[in-house]
Amino acid sequence: MRLHLITPAPSRARGGNWTTAARWAAMLRRLGHRVTVTRDYRGEPADLMIALHAWRSADSIDRFANQHPDRPLVVVLTGTDAYRFIHSQPAPTLRSLQAADVLVGLHDLIDETVPEEYRGKLRVIHQSAPPGLPRQPAQRDFRVCVAGHLREEKDPLCPALAVRDLPASSRLRVDLFGAAHSPDWAEQAQAEMAANPRFRWHGEVPRHRLRRAFARSHLLVLPSRMEGGANVIGEAVMADLPVVASRIHGSIGLLGEDYPGFYPVGDAGALRSVLLLAERDSGFYGALEHACRALRPLFDADREERELDKLVRDAYA
Repeated sequence: MRLHLITPAPSRARGGNWTTAARWAAMLRRLGHRVTVTRDYRGEPADLMIALHAWRSADSIDRFANQHPDRPLVVVLTGTDAYRFIHSQPAPTLRSLQAADVLVGLHDLIDETVPEEYRGKLRVIHQSAPPGLPRQPAQRDFRVCVAGHLREEKDPLCPALAVRDLPASSRLRVDLFGAAHSPDWAEQAQAEMAANPRFRWHGEVPRHRLRRAFARSHLLVLPSRMEGGANVIGEAVMADLPVVASRIHGSIGLLGEDYPGFYPVGDAGALRSVLLLAERDSGFYGALEHACRALRPLFDADREERELDKLVRDAYA
């Protein structure tokens, strides 16, 4: 079939929306479909449209629904859809949910944010990640990796604040990878580096460098204030890199309610305690490793491809 995949992210971006779109396009092509990926829908021939982001893709969703009311339309809910725009931009966001034949969420608690009248359309597809490089954690430092662009909803500097003024005996270091979304964010990161010898901002780096950073790290920290089901959790799990995350729906919905590595959102002091415990307590660190290894089947690529195949087949059922 001819499938049109809409993502609001430009192709040069390495953020979550583009990563998802590129991976899904490759999988759908392996399944035998012809896939076009664009930022907007402008009337191109398509048997089915998959739109990432209910609010940012609202115009494309409206256009496809109006031009092809008899053809399946799939809308994928992102974190900002579920936790921001459904409240701040309700009219276009809810219009997209209403137009969709199928809604896709990326974590297991997404149904709690979707209005009840649309939950019957909802299914969850867990995003996969490739196996990581062989682990070779640094010996001199206890490295904490943070991978995400610098913007408000990511709370990217919380891990840096957490390692300020630690005891001299601590080996904790924080490496932040991601582009600044504004000059102000870049200035904040540079100022923190100047004041905090345990923190380094590396900017945006190619995927292969990030994979090497995972292999050399001891923990991944996901400090976000909102997520729709972060790719980076699956990437860390598949790299055997234990995760510490803020306690938000998007991360609980992937790691599980009983996961031992959560801390309260935005609480740098609580995060400091978790990081020090992971550094000093091999039992706690081992519990994080064990919990993440148990999650590996959730992020398997064959599983995600089967779920995509079922999504397309069911859309025509």
